Amino acid sequence: MSLLTVGSVAFDALETPFGKTDKIIGGSATYITLSASYFTQENNLVAVVGDDFPQTMIDNLNQHGVRTEGLQVRVGEKTFFWSGKYHNDMNTRDTVEVQLNVMEGFDPIIPESYQDCQYLMLGNTAPAIQQTVIERLKNRPKLIVLDTMNLWIEIANSDLMSLLKLVDVLVLNDEEARQLTHEYSVVKAAAKIRTMGPKTVIIKKGEHGALLFSEGQIFFAPALPLESVFDPTGAGDTFAGGFIGHLAKTDDISFENMKRAVIYGSAMASFCVEKFGTERIMNLTQHEIQTRVNEFVTLSAFGL
Repeated sequence: MSLLTVGSVAFDALETPFGKTDKIIGGSATYITLSASYFTQENNLVAVVGDDFPQTMIDNLNQHGVRTEGLQVRVGEKTFFWSGKYHNDMNTRDTVEVQLNVMEGFDPIIPESYQDCQYLMLGNTAPAIQQTVIERLKNRPKLIVLDTMNLWIEIANSDLMSLLKLVDVLVLNDEEARQLTHEYSVVKAAAKIRTMGPKTVIIKKGEHGALLFSEGQIFFAPALPLESVFDPTGAGDTFAGGFIGHLAKTDDISFENMKRAVIYGSAMASFCVEKFGTERIMNLTQHEIQTRVNEFVTLSAFGL
């Protein structure tokens, strides 16, 4: 089934305890679409870049089956840029620099060829932009998944609350869930979020896994213990891409299949952190992915 992803395509400059980079490709929609490309062949992108964005990077997306008809290239403007530095524990980071550039005033244009999408992934952007995307689709997709962050909870809360009424699944981390609901317990937080609109909530807990909540049902997926975490940037978006990519591939939005989708998303995220930026998820094989998923199964299996 066809997937539409809307979000940012950007440049990142990263520093971790393992090294640093100059400008490399990043952005929420980049990680989501690359991750989803291993699952679905109808993988459509809406985003905006400046004319400083190399054609070779667009070609890389195309080679992964990502359709870039909806990627706007603004002449005379620069691509969104983010620079960050991670602390030694790799769980916290400092934003060194942000240049909104083309993302300031981004107007998401949905090509006619994207209008039949059955699955919509709203990558992390301003809630007003995300709602505009929903309103511009002629038919409601079968499933709408929303990712958000602490910034929008803080400065665009009213827009976010309006948007939540329109989506099926909300993906956020435990800190953001507590900020949104003022509940310390993630179980209580998920229950409160479900009264805001989304019937399914995924709360990510970083190196401690992820929780899937639906009506009266909870599923916990552990994170795979890795010998080293090289760069956590984009792991959450890669998780989201694997999650919705699996759902689009199977066209099954039952709770049981969402459990499998969470495992596939977790597997994809575990690859992402092994290299800087998108380097690791650019060159995966289906065998590697299935082997990693099997590791998650083995990790969680037990008998009574």
